[in-house]
Amino acid sequence: MFNTNVIAIDIAKSSFHVCSLNKNNKITTNRSFTRSKLKEWLVRQPPSVVAIEACGSSHYWARFVVKLGHTYMLIPPKYVTPFRKGHKTDKNDALAIAIAAKQPGMKTVSLKSIEQQGLQSIERMRQHHSDSMTATSNMIRGLTYEFGHVIPKGHSALKRDILDILEDGENELPHAFREQLYDMFQFFLTIESALISVEKKLAELIKQQSTCIALMALEGVGPVNALGLSLALGENGDSFKNGREASACIGMTPRQFSTGGVAILGGIGKRRGNNRLRSTLFQGAMSIVKLLINRPPKNSKERWLAAIIERRGARKAAVALANKNIRTAWAMVRYGKSYEAPAALAA
Repeated sequence: MFNTNVIAIDIAKSSFHVCSLNKNNKITTNRSFTRSKLKEWLVRQPPSVVAIEACGSSHYWARFVVKLGHTYMLIPPKYVTPFRKGHKTDKNDALAIAIAAKQPGMKTVSLKSIEQQGLQSIERMRQHHSDSMTATSNMIRGLTYEFGHVIPKGHSALKRDILDILEDGENELPHAFREQLYDMFQFFLTIESALISVEKKLAELIKQQSTCIALMALEGVGPVNALGLSLALGENGDSFKNGREASACIGMTPRQFSTGGVAILGGIGKRRGNNRLRSTLFQGAMSIVKLLINRPPKNSKERWLAAIIERRGARKAAVALANKNIRTAWAMVRYGKSYEAPAALAA
């Protein structure tokens, strides 16, 4: 790859800066293009490595250059930043991408298919509806709290109590506010209906994905986590050399500081990896841990988990289970194997 021309593109909505390096690392192109001109220019180029930051529309451009006979290289922005010199400009960004692409062992992002991007987009819609419901319910609770009405947590409690508050003509709610509060509650119900609809559609689509069905056999991995793992690991897991690297990319391994042959391990970073997937994997693992706290282990894996709970606590045990699930998922995707349930303990 390093004996091939590298075309680095700093992509945007309408302006694209291109920096090309030949085999001798000499800059051959360093200019801006419009969207249409860039496509025309890429068609005329010989087969090259096209390096792009993994950001908005990067998968579209990667698929486009692959059709032209080029090799794509999607690089996470955090790995490009150390190579940028001077101010943050399109020109400097493009050069930094080109230099980063030439580095040995550079971590890259696997290309998602159109179908995978479609599933990911639907999942983003589901999460948006869920976040909107939470934000709307919090607003209703906060506004009614100012008038002395306390609504318990949970959507069911909100739907039950808000109607009583609205129908009570003797409370101190102003008439104008009461009308707007009713409209806000109707908006909440509309979002809830949209969420139910998109969840139903997403569940149907996930059932059509053989990889997702296989991953749901893991403890604490439901449809949402199965989809997230499938998208993060790629078609066959070849973006990672082993399961630990996949877990580290998602952010489920402890931070490490090593010097002089001594390794110091820290906690799980909150601002690293795939925050959304890491959170849902932890929640799924925590549900298994809570079940195990109230009953004895039934198999060898549960016995391993129960020992961690006793030694380190429930939350660290959930992290350990989520970490193991990612590693197991990588092996399943990489080698096309089904999950083998752990052996049951002798009675």
